[in-house]
Amino acid sequence: MADTAAIAARFQALSPLVDERVRRLLAAAESQAIGKGGISAVARATGISRPVIRQGIAELKDPSRLQPGRIRLPGGGRKKAVDKDATLKRDLETLLESTTRGDPEAPLRWTCKSVRQLTAELKRMKHQVSHQVVADLLHALGYSLQANRKTKEGANHPDRNAQFEHLNGKVKWAMQRRQPVISVDTKKKELIGDFKNNGREWRPQGQPERVRVHDFVDPELGRATPYGVYDMGRNSGWVSVGMDHDTAEFAVATIHRWWRSMGQPAYPEAKRLLITADGGGSNGSRLRLWKVELQKLADETGLRIAVCHFPPGTSKWNKIEHRLFSFISQNWRGQPLRSFETIVSLIAATTTANGLTVRAELDSQSYQAGIKVTDEALAQVNLLRDKFHGDWNYEIRPIRVQI
Repeated sequence: MADTAAIAARFQALSPLVDERVRRLLAAAESQAIGKGGISAVARATGISRPVIRQGIAELKDPSRLQPGRIRLPGGGRKKAVDKDATLKRDLETLLESTTRGDPEAPLRWTCKSVRQLTAELKRMKHQVSHQVVADLLHALGYSLQANRKTKEGANHPDRNAQFEHLNGKVKWAMQRRQPVISVDTKKKELIGDFKNNGREWRPQGQPERVRVHDFVDPELGRATPYGVYDMGRNSGWVSVGMDHDTAEFAVATIHRWWRSMGQPAYPEAKRLLITADGGGSNGSRLRLWKVELQKLADETGLRIAVCHFPPGTSKWNKIEHRLFSFISQNWRGQPLRSFETIVSLIAATTTANGLTVRAELDSQSYQAGIKVTDEALAQVNLLRDKFHGDWNYEIRPIRVQI
C-alpha cells in the first residue's frame, strides 16, 4: 500500500522549486512506481487531478509531445473569463464604483453587495460568469471583505481637550482631599427571558444553552435598565437594576442609594461629591430634571454636588464604561438573563484581579417619563456654573439640610 503521507511530504518539499510541467511529471513517475492504484494514491496525497497525472504519464512515454521550454501543449489551459469577455471586468468595476461612490441610480445601491448579488447583476447584463470567477476578480481588483469600523466620533468640539483637562484637574483636586468622585451612566437595556446573550461559556460538548430564535421583548417580563455608579477612589461600583423608564429621577435615586449604602460609610467626613457623566441620556447636561433631582439630593445629604460632563462624542472615555460595565458584560457572557434576580446576582458577582467589588439591587419603583420642569422650578436650584463651560461644569449646593 502506498505511503500517502511520505508522498505528500516529498511533494510539499519540492513544490516551491519546480514548475507545473515538472510537478506533473514527478506525480506521474511516483504513480508508475507504485503500480496499480498509483494514480489515485498520488492524487489523494498531492491534490493533483487524475487527468493531469495521466497527462504526465503520456509525456514520460513520449517526451516529444512538448516543445523544449514549454510547460503546456500549445493552446492548453482554460481561457480566463476576462480574456473571453472583454467587458466583464469593466462592468464589474462599474457596479462596485456605483455603490462605493454613492450613485443613487445604481442597481445595487440598496441591496447587499455580496459576490452572489454581483454575479446575478452581471448575468442580467448578459455575462456568462460564476460567483467564484467574480470572487477571483474582486481579489484581483484589490477588494476584500471588510466589516464596519468604529472610527468616526462626529465633529470635534473646539473645547474638547480643554474640557478633558478641566475635568481631570477637578478629579485630582477632589481625590487629593479624599472627597468622593464617581462616574455614572446607564448600561445597555437588557431583555429579560431566555434570549441569546453574546459571548460563550464552557458547557458539555454538543449541549449549548437553548434560547429563543427572535429577540422580541416579552411583555410580561419586560426589560432591565441597569444604572451604575463607579467610585474611582475605591474601585467599587453600585448598580440599580430598574424595571421602568430610564429618567433623571431614576439616575439620581441610584446615586442616592449608592451614597446611603456605600458612599457615606466610606467617606464619613465628605463635604463634596464630584460626578463625571456623559452629556446626554438621563444625566444629560441640558436636562432640567437632572438638576432639580440633584438639588433634592444635595438638600438631603448636605453635600455640595459638582458635575463635570464629557464633551460631545466622547462618552467612551467615561470611566464606568471600561472599569465596571465591561467586566459585568464579561461576567454574564453566554448567560440568558432569565429574570431580574438573575441580572442582580450576576452583576453582584462581578470581580476583577485588581479588586473591583460591585453591589447591585433591584429598583422596582415606577418613574414617570416626560416630566416637564418649569422655569420657576429650575430657578429654585442653587446652581453655580463654572467660569469655563458652565453648561458642562457646575455645582449644586444645599439650600437646606434635611435632618
